[in-house]
Amino acid sequence: METSGRGNVRPIRYVGDPVLHRPCAPVTRFDEELAALVEDMFASMYAAEGVGLAANQIGVGLSVFVYDCPDETDEFRKGVVVNPTLVTPGSGERRLEDGDEGCLSVPGQRAPLARPDRATVHGFDAAGNPITVEGTGLLARCLQHETDHLEGRLYIDRLPAKRRKQVLEDYRRATSPSTAE
Repeated sequence: METSGRGNVRPIRYVGDPVLHRPCAPVTRFDEELAALVEDMFASMYAAEGVGLAANQIGVGLSVFVYDCPDETDEFRKGVVVNPTLVTPGSGERRLEDGDEGCLSVPGQRAPLARPDRATVHGFDAAGNPITVEGTGLLARCLQHETDHLEGRLYIDRLPAKRRKQVLEDYRRATSPSTAE
């Protein structure tokens, strides 16, 4: 593993890897091992040029994600959420934002996906202190996207079947070895 900053860069897991398709276990110990995992997650996210990363994307089936992305005012927000619970506005208050979404675990692919323009997660920081993160814009999308990961769901699982199939075909085509010489 190569080192970037204080954490170790770990390889990103890709669609089809079983760890991405099952719910993550809750974190029960807030210790040095968790702190080291969080450092590795930030290092891995930055190395992959992402704005968010769930633990299962580096092969660890624990309910924790990191983020470093802008909200709707372009203010960058950075943090870690352990054992998150996602809250989105109710149907009467909800405004959907139909933006393009991508994922480090499905590299090179993007697809339009409507998500609420605001989201809140309740959980804990890496030391076990209760936290609440409220997000708008890209941060709201990120909070929803990363919480989905921890539940064993990729953004492509929210796409209409035909669009999901196309994204997966494009991904497989882009990642399969070329037969042309």
